[in-house]
Amino acid sequence: MRRSMTSFIIGVREAWSLAKPYFWSEQRWAARGLFLAIIVLNLLMVVFNVVLTYWNRDFFDAIQNMDSHTAIQLLFLYLPTHGSLPMPGLVEILVVYVLIAVYAFYLNQMLQIKWRQWITQHFLENWLSNRAFYNISLNPSTTIGIDNPDQRIAEDLRDFTTNSLSLSLDFISNLVTLFSFVFILYAISGSITLFGIIIPGYMLWVALLYSLVGTLLTHLIGRQLIKLSFTQQKVEADFRYNLIRVRENPEAIALYNGENDEMISLTERFGAIRGNWWKIMRRTKALNFFTVSFGQIAGFFPLIVALPRYFSGAIKLGGLTQIQNVFGQVQGALSWFVGAYPNLVTYRATVSRLYGFQEAVSAARAASLAGPQLTKAGDSLTFKNLTISLPDGRKLVDNASLTLPPGQPIILTGPSGAGKSTLFRAIAGIWPFGSGSVTRPTGSALFLPQRPYFPLGSLKRAVVYPALESDVSDETVVAALTAVELPSLAARLNDIETWGQILSGGEQQRLAIARALICRPTWLFLDEATSALDAPSAARLHRLLAKELPGTTIVAITHRELDMTSSRRLSLTPTALANVS
Repeated sequence: MRRSMTSFIIGVREAWSLAKPYFWSEQRWAARGLFLAIIVLNLLMVVFNVVLTYWNRDFFDAIQNMDSHTAIQLLFLYLPTHGSLPMPGLVEILVVYVLIAVYAFYLNQMLQIKWRQWITQHFLENWLSNRAFYNISLNPSTTIGIDNPDQRIAEDLRDFTTNSLSLSLDFISNLVTLFSFVFILYAISGSITLFGIIIPGYMLWVALLYSLVGTLLTHLIGRQLIKLSFTQQKVEADFRYNLIRVRENPEAIALYNGENDEMISLTERFGAIRGNWWKIMRRTKALNFFTVSFGQIAGFFPLIVALPRYFSGAIKLGGLTQIQNVFGQVQGALSWFVGAYPNLVTYRATVSRLYGFQEAVSAARAASLAGPQLTKAGDSLTFKNLTISLPDGRKLVDNASLTLPPGQPIILTGPSGAGKSTLFRAIAGIWPFGSGSVTRPTGSALFLPQRPYFPLGSLKRAVVYPALESDVSDETVVAALTAVELPSLAARLNDIETWGQILSGGEQQRLAIARALICRPTWLFLDEATSALDAPSAARLHRLLAKELPGTTIVAITHRELDMTSSRRLSLTPTALANVS
């Protein structure tokens, strides 16, 4: 029990840490106002439920007394003769109740989307800033790493905002319902003598005992569902990720005839879904046996307990039905945990995944401060006491110091695995493992990796990335495509396709070179940027860059010989950066 209570407290604390930033953000007054309005409307629905219990009592008393006049009046407006306040008719109650319920739901949806928009933006900014998304991808098995960040942002945030509002409002409504009906139940219950002891308001104590036993048993039976729900969300995301991998790499899989291997992988991942789902089914079945029985018995239990007073003449039929209704309201409010348990289980798993993601992003952003430190100064590229390591600690470059002046092309060679691409990342300032410093020139720099990235959207967006389409004219893009020998694409600038799959490897690299022609950086870093092209085509592109970008210093990482006039050659060997020119 202590462990369960500790888990509950931790869950509430984590949920509050996720929810608090929005309600203290720049949108706090609108958010709080909407939330307060929803609470007020929900409380008004509770008030109308209270009124309905008294209407129900008067209506059934009129039926028992064969008073058709009063019964008909109660359908519209009842004016009692003894001078008390008039009882609203059923029509008025239902009309106002429907209006309140509709707008309570409408405002709830409004707050959901506003909150989801804000918190999604907040998570995206944290994930993308300080290269947190990149550091997470480098550390999948550490505290920095996290599985399926896409699912956590797209689905878990949606579920968190929706369930936070529904559960919190439901809890508040039930709390108000409890305090609204508990005194009524105490007053109308009368007293009972048990073992010579007179117990006033005995139906209230029965409801309390009934609900307490139900809550404890529900938790004991269903507590394993929290871990199972967490696991289910993970295996579902793993399966979807595998499907996305197949969708994004159809040609490579087809060329390898890898369909059978992918089928095995997908089947295994779905097997994890199926296996965990069966565990959820078995545990849910046990929980449902109890909760359904608990709910069904609750409907008849107050009638059975109150019948002796009815048969004794202490209460009329209306009083009996009122006791049943009020007992149901009190017992339902006290048993909120029983009915909400499945949703609480899912919510707890969602909160854990989001909180874990938030912690991983914080660790990843902190990790971006580690590794070789990047500064911008002067016009030369300088390494000072530069050490570059792998995540496992193995050193690729050890304490290298070197200055590379601008103007002269630089060719960096070395055996495979020596760390050329890792040095490329360190120069870009994104590698978090190592020490020392890299001083990059103050001018603009462009890094072209071996496999170019293509954003979703038009061909023009793919060519000018990361610039905005509106910042580059169509004529400039067409000229760049023609220069890199892709004139056939010039007429498709506005076509929206998955260009990373449609274009061949060589076409993708040509398009990336077109980006360099458009960007015209002060320093251009190429990491095997023409490896998918034949040697003559690669040579032509390098000559094109030298001709079109005379003011750009080109640093090329390559395995092949390049004919770059007056170039300076560097060789990267294990733990050494040697100047061989």
